[in-house]
Amino acid sequence: MTVGKNIIVVGAQWGDEGKGKVVDMLTEDAIAVVRFQGGHNAGHTLVVSGKTVVLHLIPSGILHKGVYCLIGNGTVVAPDALVEEIHGLEQQGIEVRSRLAISSGCAIVLPSHQMLDKMRELALGRNAIGTTVRGIGPTYEDKAARRGLRLSLLRNPEALRSQLEAILDAHNFMLEHCYGAKRFDVDSVFDMLLSYVEDLTPMLADIPNLLGRYRQNEKHVVFEGAQGCLLDLDHGTYPYVTSSNTVAGYASVGTGIGPREFDEVLGIAKAYTTRVGAGPFPTELHDDAGDLLFRHGGELGAVTGRRRRCGWLDIPALKKTARNNSMSMLAITKLDVLDHFDTIPICIGYRCGDDLLDEAPEDSLLWPECEPVYETLPGWKSSTRGVDRIESLPYAARCYLEKIEEIIGVPIVLVSTGPEREASILLGNWL
Repeated sequence: MTVGKNIIVVGAQWGDEGKGKVVDMLTEDAIAVVRFQGGHNAGHTLVVSGKTVVLHLIPSGILHKGVYCLIGNGTVVAPDALVEEIHGLEQQGIEVRSRLAISSGCAIVLPSHQMLDKMRELALGRNAIGTTVRGIGPTYEDKAARRGLRLSLLRNPEALRSQLEAILDAHNFMLEHCYGAKRFDVDSVFDMLLSYVEDLTPMLADIPNLLGRYRQNEKHVVFEGAQGCLLDLDHGTYPYVTSSNTVAGYASVGTGIGPREFDEVLGIAKAYTTRVGAGPFPTELHDDAGDLLFRHGGELGAVTGRRRRCGWLDIPALKKTARNNSMSMLAITKLDVLDHFDTIPICIGYRCGDDLLDEAPEDSLLWPECEPVYETLPGWKSSTRGVDRIESLPYAARCYLEKIEEIIGVPIVLVSTGPEREASILLGNWL
């Protein structure tokens, strides 16, 4: 890796692409890994030395000694979830507190946010968005409405109490009068927040200042996105999206450094497509092939345990996210899941009315009307699990990757053939 590079890593689909493993690999030469959006609705799964570690708020670099992990202002933080995650890592012998820095500008996720999230989903019934009901959306709403609480308030209990009373007044009114739910007691929530002051305030830091010093000293930094770009609040399949901006451009907003400070954008995509929750999914399968992808891909959500919907690779959607993010590099994960197929269709376009589209439309309302157009490629019917050299892949597997690279127009620099760090093919000297 070139000294001093700032690399943004984003999911190029609907999330769950294996970003955690890729960030973990990138961290070998990094001074820091930075999380720039989302909350504990994210789940990054790492397999190291046969041990599985699932992270939700703490960046994936925490498993590397000497690497700092930063949580930027674009992230929303549930204090209880963060402290629980810290304790869980410490129980595994991982030093966290001396290497974790959190922006004081992060919005606080309250228990009332989570209850509002849950009650709204229940009220929507069959039209539910499919959120993780972790309170992330309502927290971002309060942030935009300028009534949200920031972690900096943990340093000022008097101001915290005053602002908490105001926000709980609003939450309790909605819970009582809109959903018939119980009120939250101000004293109880205030005491809960105070109980995390000792844990969290020593880790509050000026993240833009830290990043500026790293850049000045030519240190390599990885910026880690959560979820996937097709769940972006503005550019995803609205309204079936997350409540933050997941595209690479938000790395600047969510950390406080300027857009010219970034050098590369690495998009991560599975060799097929999945999504969790409701919303359009043109290549979704409801047959034996979909079940095979589910079983061999282990497609259960890291946060909710929900079954992921599975389908063939969606090239028009990938082209859209490549453009939205100015992707300079692409990583393909879970290639080994396709080992079991005689033939492998890939979606190369959408038929939408009389139009034939080679890229997913901006208007998400058109997505349900899009019929996928497939090109069928030969399968390889042999194991690629754990392969770490491109020459060792079956010819048909190499052709599959070349086809993706050719249509997307972005070079593939990494291919993952299993969840372990070692099950990876690196192409070129970019790492």
